[in-house]
Amino acid sequence: MIETYSECLHVARAELSTARRLLSAEIRDYPTPISGCDAQFNHLLAERARVAGALAELDAAVFVPTPRTPTASSGVESR
Repeated sequence: MIETYSECLHVARAELSTARRLLSAEIRDYPTPISGCDAQFNHLLAERARVAGALAELDAAVFVPTPRTPTASSGVESR
């Protein structure tokens, strides 16, 4: 059972990496020649891009803006 946030992220990365590997193998083994209008092949490419995007988002640094004043009643800081 997943106990912590970091364990959850580790499992998500592992599952997405597995999905990326399986999609790449399916794309590699797709029968040729491939026409530009092959909907199934284009779907595989789109899915691979979605998985790559999800992995990139998991690894991206997140900026969380914080207020200059710790409480709402502290007033507004002006510069």
